[in-house]
Amino acid sequence: MRIGWGIRNLARQPLRTALSLLGIAVASAMLLDMVMLSGGLERSFERLLLGRGYQIRLTPKGTLPFDTEATLSRASAVIAEVRADTGVAAAGGVLGGSLYARRGDSLITFFGYGIDPSAQALYQVTRGRDLAPGDTLGIVLSEAAARALGSGPGDSVSVAGGLDPQLATAGTERRLQVRGLVRWLYDYRGQRSVGLVLPLMQRLTRAGADRASVVMVRARNDAEVAALAARLEKRHPRLEVSSVADLVQQVRDRLVYFRQLSYILGSVSLIVTVLLVATLLAITVNERLGEIATLRAIGVSRLTVVGQVVAEGTALTALGAGLGVALGLVTARYLDTILTSFPGLPAAISFFVPDGRALAIATAVLLAAGALAGLYPAWLAARAPIADTLRAEAT
Repeated sequence: MRIGWGIRNLARQPLRTALSLLGIAVASAMLLDMVMLSGGLERSFERLLLGRGYQIRLTPKGTLPFDTEATLSRASAVIAEVRADTGVAAAGGVLGGSLYARRGDSLITFFGYGIDPSAQALYQVTRGRDLAPGDTLGIVLSEAAARALGSGPGDSVSVAGGLDPQLATAGTERRLQVRGLVRWLYDYRGQRSVGLVLPLMQRLTRAGADRASVVMVRARNDAEVAALAARLEKRHPRLEVSSVADLVQQVRDRLVYFRQLSYILGSVSLIVTVLLVATLLAITVNERLGEIATLRAIGVSRLTVVGQVVAEGTALTALGAGLGVALGLVTARYLDTILTSFPGLPAAISFFVPDGRALAIATAVLLAAGALAGLYPAWLAARAPIADTLRAEAT
């Protein structure tokens, strides 16, 4: 009843109401975008790390996976010890490094992953088939790598490693057959990446026998990840043992100023919404003091008047927020396209990630702010003297 009354009052001044709704929609869109931005990168990063269900990474001390060129030695022994833990469902080593492929008389540079096909957490096959354990004659390519080589599943490519920068010649070269095309989870857009079995990658890059950049571990039970990580850290004190929660926390620490900025901008948008609603209602109440005094004179209580003005503010905020949600989603997608185009970011990363619970809380706060913004104009309307107001309206 009161909401309907508020909407009818807003319709009396369509142009003013439309401009106010537009302002509230813009402020609401900014608030919703800042809510998505404040935790979006962290949620996106966590989903990326858990894309294949591997929750723990073992790397050389003081590094993140592929953060440096450091490698861990005795990789096979480390993997065997990790797999021996009853809480481990799967574990596999990965070695990263530069590889080169011949196309005519030129060498094309690629980033190569040496993986264990039976326990890999880096890619998903999109065409063809996957590598098999011990397949030293096969290779998988990213879409960008396939375009650069003009090759697809079933074709043969010449892959080299151990490049001599002075002679521009590769020390080791192999002719391999493309088994399939894959989508690498951690690659940036357009990255040319290839995958080989780990032993072949070790030989091509001359990294040394039995070396890996990272060992990825999947726990049998998600609830035991922290305990498993603690056990692995105790058994391998010279290695960096990081769970997904640890990696997300490190990202959160690095983005603290980024998150604070989103909170500040979100608060500013909330304040702008309150000021817009309060200003419009104050003007509307001032214009309708005679009407309000008449209602009071025929027996309408002050509480009813207050409720009607607050309902008008709530209706105005709800309509503006509805437009703001649509505007916010459109602008978030556009801004996300710009931010994710920065070089070096994984293609699967997003800055603006909708979270139902966070967006619901933001919308509730926005509606509450609209209702509160109507309290002062409602108080002015309720305390207006009936006789003086009617006399002033008559003259």
